[in-house]
Amino acid sequence: MEEGEFWKLGFLSGFVLFITIINSHLASVSASIHEYSNEGFIAQPDAFFFHGGSEGLYASKVHDSSAVTSENHLQGKSFIRFEDVTFVRTKEAASQQHEMQQNTGLVEAIVLEVKDRERVGGGFLKSNLICCNPNLAATGACKLGEVIIQKNPDNPEWPKRIQTSFAGKNEEVKMQPEAVEINSTGMYYLYFMFCDPQLKGTLIRGRTVWKNPNGYLPGKMTPLMTFYGIMSLAYLVLGLVWFLKFVQLWKDVIQLHYHITAVIALGMCEMAVWYFEYVNFNSTGRRPIGVTLWAVTFTTVKKTLSRLLLLVVSMGFGVVRPTLGGITSRVLLLGLFYFIACEALELVEHMGNVNDFSKRTELLLVLPVAFLDSCFILWIFSSLSKTLEKLQMRRNLVKLELYQRFTNYLAVSVLLSIAWIGFELYFNATDPLSEMWRIAWIIPAFWTLLAYFLLVVICILWAPSRNPTRYAYMEEVGDEFDEEGISLTSGVLKAAVDPKLERMAAGEDVEEDKRE
Repeated sequence: MEEGEFWKLGFLSGFVLFITIINSHLASVSASIHEYSNEGFIAQPDAFFFHGGSEGLYASKVHDSSAVTSENHLQGKSFIRFEDVTFVRTKEAASQQHEMQQNTGLVEAIVLEVKDRERVGGGFLKSNLICCNPNLAATGACKLGEVIIQKNPDNPEWPKRIQTSFAGKNEEVKMQPEAVEINSTGMYYLYFMFCDPQLKGTLIRGRTVWKNPNGYLPGKMTPLMTFYGIMSLAYLVLGLVWFLKFVQLWKDVIQLHYHITAVIALGMCEMAVWYFEYVNFNSTGRRPIGVTLWAVTFTTVKKTLSRLLLLVVSMGFGVVRPTLGGITSRVLLLGLFYFIACEALELVEHMGNVNDFSKRTELLLVLPVAFLDSCFILWIFSSLSKTLEKLQMRRNLVKLELYQRFTNYLAVSVLLSIAWIGFELYFNATDPLSEMWRIAWIIPAFWTLLAYFLLVVICILWAPSRNPTRYAYMEEVGDEFDEEGISLTSGVLKAAVDPKLERMAAGEDVEEDKRE
């Protein structure tokens, strides 16, 4: 296959994947407002259940039960509110009932804090039962046909049970509008359950609204809003310092400086858009499709360009070599594949309900990104090794020291990344139920800080200078030729024949020679 056809195929595949993901997720961008669209219940040995959502919630700051149902008095409240939740059973199940019976099928909504999970079902009875059977009912431990729940002695109202019953031969029944106020900080789970086997095939539709005291932003995401605000200021400061340096020495800038400027600008836009997205999410309970899409795309573009920047810097672009030559297409192709894989992962992760990111989907999308990241790392360090070897052969001490420092910083960042990945694996393995949700925000925050750190390192090492030849590429003229003795901005190659001029161009002091 020719290179041009390969590029077209790669672009077309990426475009089709992008459109597919957009179409499959635009309808489900609901976040703290959990939508149920005629979804079925999952069968267990003696029950059927549907997971209605799970989020970290902080305790209410204001305690007034009448305020929960009033849109004008939501500030300071934390609650889970049921809105238009409807259960639909099959016609066969409805036809088997007597039309004069009042209760012909029971569905229960169970709200519990994760620490009380053993109180639902037969956990406290050392059994695998979920529903109450005649033997347990005879002992008075539970009521026949209901989910077994042992109340918390410290809080007799929890776990919370809300019951809804079908009447006669009706195929549908709607829950009464109700809100469960949260007065204790914790990770909360919502399950809809029924024990009657005749209700098999029942569907659920409607929605539940989850709110924290200061807004609809889920508890584990709340600190990220402040974090992105701080990072927006950090990128702004970096951008201002870089811009002032850039303008002050604009005659001496090299092509690499424009690449660094683009990455800084993308970082500023990325952090600002994420902050705006979180603020909007917090105030409405829904992730704005347009803003979220822009935020995800800015993140993906910046990640891709940051990795490409590290790669071309490691290759010595603008310092050891004037162009990338024949490997340009391979570099761009790796960047394209990384953009496609990363965009798919970010879209699925951020454009659905906060707790709907399945492990299977996560694994399928994380693996390509991890593989491409490994390709970048291997290529970067391989290129750095060749660049250092070339500089040692030329005895170019100034540039050699520069790249040695860059290599050290990059090695430290890779070691930190490996250590942090190990921490993430340990964190997820030891916290399957998100009980440590209040510190979960530090995991994505670390990667943002690491990217910022590497960008600052590059800005410091390759800052615009009045002596641009210190870092710029120059052609070699003979064996005695020194790259550092050529003026990049003059537009004409001037050989530095006088050794003193060579040393002056490299920034060395010649006063000692004068004294001699």
